Amino acid sequence: MRDHGGGIDAARDRWGGERSDWLDLSTGVNPVPWGGAAPAAELPPDAWTALPDRSAAAAFEDAARRLWHVPGGAGALALPGASAAIALLPRLEAPGRVAIPGPTYNEHAAAFRAAGWSEAGPSDAFVAVHPNNPDGRVWSADAIPPARLTVIDESFCDVAPDASLIALAERPGVVVLKSVGKFWGLAGLRLGLAAGDPDRLAALAEALGPWPVSGPALAVGARALADTAWIEATRARLARDAARLDALLSLHAEPAGGTDLFRLVRLGGAHALADRLAERRILVRRFPWADDLLRFGLPGPQDWPRLEAALA
Repeated sequence: MRDHGGGIDAARDRWGGERSDWLDLSTGVNPVPWGGAAPAAELPPDAWTALPDRSAAAAFEDAARRLWHVPGGAGALALPGASAAIALLPRLEAPGRVAIPGPTYNEHAAAFRAAGWSEAGPSDAFVAVHPNNPDGRVWSADAIPPARLTVIDESFCDVAPDASLIALAERPGVVVLKSVGKFWGLAGLRLGLAAGDPDRLAALAEALGPWPVSGPALAVGARALADTAWIEATRARLARDAARLDALLSLHAEPAGGTDLFRLVRLGGAHALADRLAERRILVRRFPWADDLLRFGLPGPQDWPRLEAALA
C-alpha cells in the first residue's frame, strides 16, 4: 500500500490509545460533515432495500451537473469514490507514456505503472491534481496539454469553485474527477463523480459493473450536493478556519502551501514533531520523500484547544 493520510489503526499499533482518543488531522477531510452525526437519517426505505436502479444514480448525477456546472456535451458518472476511477482509467487505454507533475497524490502514478504505462518521454496521457495535494497548486486551462487521456482530479476543488476546470470536460479524452468525501466530510460514503468524454465514461461504467454505488450513498449525495445554503456557509467557515490554522502553525513552521481543507508547512525535524504529536494522539500527514514537510488538516470546533496545547 502507498502511504496516505488516515491510518488510525496503524498509529494505535505504534503509539497506543483507543480510536476515540485520536485526533486525525492527516486526511484533509472537512471535520464538520454535512448532515451532522446522521447524514443517512430519514432516507426512503428503498434506498436500503432495493438495488440502486438507474433513477437513483441519475438523481445524484443531475445534482452534480447543477452544482459543478458540468457542460452539456460531457457525460457524468457516479463513482464509488474518485479512487475507483483513478485505479481503472489507465487500464482502459493502450499503455503509453504519462506525465504526472509532482509531488502529488501518489495513487495516480501507481495506477498508471500498474497498467503498464511509462513516465518517460512525450506524453500520451496527462494528470493534473487541481488544486494539488499536498501543496495546493492551481492549474490553468492553458497549462493542460492535449493528450489521448487527460485526468483532472478536482477532489479538493470545492473550496475554490471559481478555479474549476470543469469546462474542459467537453474536450475529447478529458475526465474530471470530483469527490463528495473531502468538502462534505463524508469520506466513508465512498462517493464521487467522473465528468467528461462520454466514450471514456462508457468504458469506465462497463469496468465498474452494475450497481457500483450503494443506494444510501447516492441518496445522501443527491441531498448533500443540492444543499446550497450549507455549501456556501461551509466555504466561509473553512476559509476562516484555514486562516486560523495558518496563524497557529506560523509560530512553529514556514507555510508551504495548501487549500482551505489542509495546510502544508516546512520545518526542520518535521518527522520528530509528527512523532511528538502522535504521542499526544494527534495524527498529521508526513511524507516519506521529504523530511521537512508536514500537512495538517483542520481541527473540528472542539479540537482547537487540544492542537494549540500540543504545539505549545
